[in-house]
Amino acid sequence: MEIKHLHTFLTATKTLNFTQTAKILDYAQSSITAQIKSLEEELGTPLFERLGKRIYLTEAGIQLKQYAQKMLALDKEMRQTLSGQNETNAVLTIGAQESQCTYRLPDILQFFKQRHPQVRLIFKPVHTIDIAKNLLQSGTLDLAFITDTLKEMPALHKEMLIEEDLIFVASPSHHLTKKKRLTAGELAQETILLTEKGCSYRTQFEHRIQIEGFYPEQVIEFGSIEAIKQCVMAGLGTSLLPKMAVEKELDKGRLIELPTSIVLEPVFTEIAWHKDKYIPSYLEDFIQISREQYKEFNEKSKN
Repeated sequence: MEIKHLHTFLTATKTLNFTQTAKILDYAQSSITAQIKSLEEELGTPLFERLGKRIYLTEAGIQLKQYAQKMLALDKEMRQTLSGQNETNAVLTIGAQESQCTYRLPDILQFFKQRHPQVRLIFKPVHTIDIAKNLLQSGTLDLAFITDTLKEMPALHKEMLIEEDLIFVASPSHHLTKKKRLTAGELAQETILLTEKGCSYRTQFEHRIQIEGFYPEQVIEFGSIEAIKQCVMAGLGTSLLPKMAVEKELDKGRLIELPTSIVLEPVFTEIAWHKDKYIPSYLEDFIQISREQYKEFNEKSKN
């Protein structure tokens, strides 16, 4: 039993006229007659009674009308679900490092939930680039925000969203704030508060300072940027952090940016997903919202 035959049948039950049905569906009248006849033969019973120029539904036709309505509704639901248009049971799993989670994603998630309230969001903090890459490749994540230097990852599709500024910061009372420009040697003598191993900007900082022949004498490792900020403001040491994470503290004078002679490679935030991943409509919209929001972040950072 073909769906298009049921659709033709339901249209004919409304018009009770094969000529009008043909005009509505843009078929030849002979095609309408053939489709109805095919249904009647398949079911083994007349669906319409033809009295002169008028047609009427038989008892079997009345019963089929109820079933056909349910079958077409179920067919529509199936197609919407499989095409990603039905979002009732949709789940979107996103990964990002803490700095993106805290300072960039809230606005994106808010916009997305306004447009797609039925999509369930699962958020997974990923502390290193390798973790994000592995989770994307295994299908555990639908997409991820990656902050790192630009690198080739053949299995992933990536789009650059924004260049991130990395800065050294200290408490206003820290003695280093009196220096005009810190050298790698001077920084190495201080207590440095760093994120976990594997973090892109920590890795780059350690690599760069070692090239210059130094290594920090005192390193305290934290799993949280917020914890680092609080300890730096308390005068425990200095830290290298994304500027987006400390903008409020800089504006209020709770932290001071420390100029240094250490040259770090630019770090970028990219949005990434597996190159073979099917992109349903709600995921495409999430990606577009992210593009728009990061464009605004970029414009604000330039002002």
